[in-house]
Amino acid sequence: MNITPLEIRQKEFEKAFRGYDKDEVSAFLNSLSIEWERLYDQNKELKYKLEASENEVKKLREVENSLFKTLKTAEDTGANMVEQATKTAELHMKETEMRADALMSEAKSRARSIIEDAENKSRVIIDDMEDEIRQLEQVFRSMNASKDSLMSDLKLLAEDILNKIGRHQDFPSDIKPHLKKAKDLGREVNDNTSQPVDVESILVENEHKAAEQSINEMVDETAHEVTTEPIEETAPEEMVEAVIEEPKEESIPEVVEETIEVNEEPEAEIEETPPSEEVTAATESSEEEKQESSFFDKFE
Repeated sequence: MNITPLEIRQKEFEKAFRGYDKDEVSAFLNSLSIEWERLYDQNKELKYKLEASENEVKKLREVENSLFKTLKTAEDTGANMVEQATKTAELHMKETEMRADALMSEAKSRARSIIEDAENKSRVIIDDMEDEIRQLEQVFRSMNASKDSLMSDLKLLAEDILNKIGRHQDFPSDIKPHLKKAKDLGREVNDNTSQPVDVESILVENEHKAAEQSINEMVDETAHEVTTEPIEETAPEEMVEAVIEEPKEESIPEVVEETIEVNEEPEAEIEETPPSEEVTAATESSEEEKQESSFFDKFE
């Protein structure tokens, strides 16, 4: 029940016998109204302060809730960021490890491939070198065999020619008179002709040509027999060519060979030969004396 101070002051009581003192009751009511008014104002003021305090508390609670939410959000965000950073770091670490492993595997594979290629190439080179060395050894042995065979054939050829020369070195001792007659005949021919004729040189030239042809045929035939087998080396071929070509330059062996063919007749026939044949025989006999310096002496 709400009673205001004004209601207390205006309150009227009924009169009764032997009731309370009116002035005393009025004074009490007046003091009571004053006190009630004071309490009422105080209560009103306290209500206002309470309401203001509640509003302030409400605001503070809202701020507290906002701060709590903010802190919660910050905490959650920080936790998420930490978790995300941790996951990112772990992912980067795994990717780095995978890349490092891939690089190491690739490097090892390339190193093995390079080593295998180098080993294969070295084996191929070594095999090629060994094959080449074996081929060179075979060629060298074949060249030595061919050289020995060729040298043996050349020695046999030289010995055969020297034997033929040796068989005809012992000419009749009376060849000098025939040579003298031939020279006298040549001087007579020169005296009887308007132009001097060198009979000896002409005969010697003809005999030289015939001897050259004969010995070339014999040397070519012997060289053909020697070179029937293939010769790979160069030095023996050059030696054969030198041996074949050298008799063409030397006149002494040619004359000796021709002398062998011409002077196989008996001594009696030499005396019956015409002057031209005597001059030829004398010339060939003089040339035989020079054969001791023949190139075949080096094979002995």
